[in-house]
Parts: sequence; C-alpha cells; structure tokens
Amino acid sequence: MDFRVKSIARIRRFPSAQDGLRAMAQSAPQAEAMAASWIESARPMAAQVYALRRRIATITVAVLAGLLFLHVMFGANGMVVYKQKRAEYESLQKRIVQAQKENDLYMQQIHGLKTEEKAIEKEAREQLRYARAGEYVYVPPAPVNPVPLNHSAKK
Repeated sequence: MDFRVKSIARIRRFPSAQDGLRAMAQSAPQAEAMAASWIESARPMAAQVYALRRRIATITVAVLAGLLFLHVMFGANGMVVYKQKRAEYESLQKRIVQAQKENDLYMQQIHGLKTEEKAIEKEAREQLRYARAGEYVYVPPAPVNPVPLNHSAKK
C-alpha cells in the first residue's frame, strides 16, 4: 500500500494564523444564525418540559422506586435469595443438632465401653459371638433364597 500524499494542492493551508482567524471571523455570523435557529426550534419543547416538570419528576421518582423495589426483592441479595438462604441455614442447623446428638450417643457408648464391664461383655457377645465357659451360642441359619434357573422366573 502506498501512503504517500500524491496531491498536496487539495490540502487547504492557511499561510498564517491571522488568515485563519480572519476566516473564522467571516463565518461567525453564519454560525450564530444556525445556533439561533436551533434554539428557536428547541424552545417549544423546552417550554413543554418546563410546564410538565412536576409530572416528569413524579414519574421519575415512581420509576426509581419501582426499580429499587425490584432490586430489593429479586436482586443478588434480595428478599427471595435471603429466604432461600435462611431456609438452608435452618436445615443445616437441624442437621448440626442431629449430628451433635448422634455424637453424644457415640461418646456415651465409647465411655461405657472404656469403663463398664457389662457393656464390654455385651458387645463381645453380640458382635464377636463370644461365650463363657459352659455356654452355647445360638446362630440362626442364613435365609435361603431360591435361585431361579433362568431369567424368565424373575419376570
């Protein structure tokens, strides 16, 4: 790509700063006339806005209040999310209480197994099937489930 300027004659250049100021001063009346026409065209609308300023302010406050309400109810930390978090917190508190009760029960069992001989003997008889001299341990037979010969018997 060739970025060289081919025709410098098209570029308008003011020979001095005074020529530039003179050109701007010559176009000033046209700019003032254009600004005056814009002001005249905007004046009826500005008068209407001024007349309706109370209604516009009331509507603006109502819209802002509505948006604030929506944010408070449904925002990232709104009431809906707060209620969900509150319910989750309460369910977790219930689980904590239940786990603490279970933990206390296990602690009592551990304490009993460490100190009471009857608790130790009971666990040995039940889980390990120990017996004293001269005692017999009765073990019930395992339940027998008939095994089907083929898969059609399951249906």
